[in-house]
Amino acid sequence: MTDFTCVIAQPIHQDGVDALRQAGIRVIDAPAADPGSVGALLGDADALIVRSAAVNRTMLAGAPRLKVIGVHGVGVDAIDIPAATDHGTVVANTPGSNAQAVAEQAISLMFAAAKRVPLADRTVREGDFFAFKYSVPMLELDGLTFGVVGFGNIGQRAARMATGLGMRVITYSPNAPDSALAEVGAERMDSLEALLTRADVVSVHVGLNARTRNLIGSRELALMKSSALLINTGRGGTVDEIALAEALATQRLAGAGLDVFAVEPMPYDHPLLALDNVVVSPHNGGSTAASMSRTARAVAQHVIDVSRGEAPTPMLNPTAWNDRLSS
Repeated sequence: MTDFTCVIAQPIHQDGVDALRQAGIRVIDAPAADPGSVGALLGDADALIVRSAAVNRTMLAGAPRLKVIGVHGVGVDAIDIPAATDHGTVVANTPGSNAQAVAEQAISLMFAAAKRVPLADRTVREGDFFAFKYSVPMLELDGLTFGVVGFGNIGQRAARMATGLGMRVITYSPNAPDSALAEVGAERMDSLEALLTRADVVSVHVGLNARTRNLIGSRELALMKSSALLINTGRGGTVDEIALAEALATQRLAGAGLDVFAVEPMPYDHPLLALDNVVVSPHNGGSTAASMSRTARAVAQHVIDVSRGEAPTPMLNPTAWNDRLSS
């Protein structure tokens, strides 16, 4: 189907690109991910693949043939899904394809924050071998309580790893089935507040929406132990970063490990970057080679399915597909 065209807004693994081309789909790489650059290519596009790039109503208005937006990953907060539905464009993401990688990132950030790895590395490189050794306290994780906020695929995997480290697992996730908790021996908390007061490590694994924006703010941080760590590999914006920076700067919280941020890239003058008790990574938790290949192939398959007249799975707005079939 050589007349079926897919615009790729941001780079994906070559395995996904190869799959598209092998299916006879024409591939166009956007020169940049901003709405103007991507939108300029959509006039003849049947499909669009994005990672974190925005898709708005104006862009869709200039894309009369656009049938599917494939999301490389889970987060869709940058996509105007109601506008896509009105336009008859299906939105399909790739949940689970990077779950193992992100869960591992959560655990690695926990270790880095607990053992103060970046600070230790820096002091050694600066030539003061004993400055860290004799003055900076570290946490031993065995026997501590690992609190999981959001017990989905990633949260469950992180909990399983924490259990393997000898940690107790508690979770606040009202919709998680009892069977999922039982599988890793997790204890359900009746409220977020109950989890925050008990956990030694709080790992956030929720999506961003109106209900979860600033889910962890000043009030919630004040409930946590002063010796606790906060880990966020979910979505930026679920944690109030200014409140977190204040808690860390005043030692009301021992440390944090963050892979996601409200604004990406982070401003260089962000207050969190001035603190040595926070570990940051550039939203690359899901970017292992295996995960990138898996996710690229999954999002490519969405486009291939639509090119063949088949519904992609999962769809976030199935109404758009049903309307297209009935039109």
